[in-house]
Amino acid sequence: MTYNFNEELTNLISNKKIIVTGGTGLIGRQVVDLLSNFNCKITSVSMDKLNLNNNCEYIYGDLTDFSFCKKITKDYDIAIHTAGIKGSVDVTNKKPASFFVPMLLMNTNFLEACRINKLYKIIFTSSIGAYSVNEIFTESDEFDPNPPMDSFPGWAKRMAEMQIKAYNIQYNINSFSIVRPANVYGPGDNFDPNNAMVIPSLINKILSGDNPVQIWGDGKAIRDFIYSKDVAYGILLSLLNKNNFSYYNLGSGIGITIKELVETLNKILDFNYEYDMSKPSGAPKRIMNINKSKKELNFMPQTSLLDGLTETINWFKQNKQDYLQKQNYFLDE
Repeated sequence: MTYNFNEELTNLISNKKIIVTGGTGLIGRQVVDLLSNFNCKITSVSMDKLNLNNNCEYIYGDLTDFSFCKKITKDYDIAIHTAGIKGSVDVTNKKPASFFVPMLLMNTNFLEACRINKLYKIIFTSSIGAYSVNEIFTESDEFDPNPPMDSFPGWAKRMAEMQIKAYNIQYNINSFSIVRPANVYGPGDNFDPNNAMVIPSLINKILSGDNPVQIWGDGKAIRDFIYSKDVAYGILLSLLNKNNFSYYNLGSGIGITIKELVETLNKILDFNYEYDMSKPSGAPKRIMNINKSKKELNFMPQTSLLDGLTETINWFKQNKQDYLQKQNYFLDE
């Protein structure tokens, strides 16, 4: 994939000190890789014991600690906050406090630390789950009075967005931008069989030799899948946002049925599968409208589903133990 960055963004990033939270995660590691093409100082902060890019300094630390957040953001120019916690629908229903509380704390503390230390630009990575129930999701800068469709994770993201809105109202701060990615997948995803999302879960089952692979529901549910490096590309483009307060959708803008997803996987890997109609399919349709991001950021995803899945599968074959080096918030305490 070739990503084009204009001179304005190059000038913005060059010679800057940039901190990426979750720089070892699904999106964050791709942000770090793209930033390494620029002349800048990159620091990653996470709870994962991984060192992935020679051009980045990796710091192990807990973002739920406010003192730590203030310390690590001091004297930095740009912050890209991608740190978060992903989990399957099942683990979300059974252990909501395990990620809701730490997500609230890390978002609140890190964003407040960035405000106090007066960073020039801060990007907050929200989620499609922060939207209220709909089929097509379009950005609006107005407050949404309806609850987020993903309940606990959606509220955690929504609260951080409200925090940024509060800064804008009270302090007239325009240094924060918000991106809402769709269903993200790619190298570095969470492949833990106990709590992985749909794509890494299916890949893990296929390569583990499940025969047949069980597909939840009837395969008709429609989702918007976007490759992680395309999201990272959109995040860097959003650094140029000059609005006081704005959201940007980062998705493919294309609806893919679970059936089409499985068939695409089957073009890459030979496996048998069957649909388990006793299991829920989830919401019928969830697609991002990306017209605003196209128009204002010149954002356009570069990776087809086939190519993205191929890259992800090849990566996982070489890194099957990667998820064991990551912080697992769902372990029984």
